[in-house]
Amino acid sequence: MTLARPAMLLAFAALLGAPLPAAAQDAAAGERAFRTRCATCHSLEPGQNRAGPSLAGVIGRKAGSVEGARYSQGLRDSGITWDAQSLDGFLADPRKAVPGTSMTVRLADAAQRAAIIAYLSGR
Repeated sequence: MTLARPAMLLAFAALLGAPLPAAAQDAAAGERAFRTRCATCHSLEPGQNRAGPSLAGVIGRKAGSVEGARYSQGLRDSGITWDAQSLDGFLADPRKAVPGTSMTVRLADAAQRAAIIAYLSGR
């Protein structure tokens, strides 16, 4: 019993100093990147569309399907259901991924795209 208490204290101390898991770090970086790169045109509030559609619940959603949002015909007809891979390709080069899309912002930095996608995955 006397050895268990110091071991527990050491384990607890190690947890306090442990870094965040990678996914949590990505999501935190993703939130910052989202705010600077995406939030001007996109909201995370359901039903709150801006120049672009709300991105609340985007993972698993069919492209071009948010009620009241303005979409290009190309995006509506794309057949995409958003997942990490399709979002990554779209964010890297929207006009290559979906010819005719009205989204012009490209995110060349793969780490930034991954962080934003990690953030959106939890939203």
